[in-house]
Amino acid sequence: MMDNSAEDLRSPQRQLIECQMAHADLDALIDQAALAPQPLDELLLRRLKKRRLALRDQMARLQWMLDPKEPA
Repeated sequence: MMDNSAEDLRSPQRQLIECQMAHADLDALIDQAALAPQPLDELLLRRLKKRRLALRDQMARLQWMLDPKEPA
């Protein structure tokens, strides 16, 4: 039973949801930084955007794993 629940935590569906949540958090953080009176450090902002892009790529891979367009 324990192995099954551990497996569920790392399922592609679960990973996709976690990536979507992290992506939304980064989106909000980047948007807030753009509106802040004191701009965020440019290097930090670039790193956040790069992480957001990596999450988007990972979400696309997971989406493809869950719903491939080509027959297997």
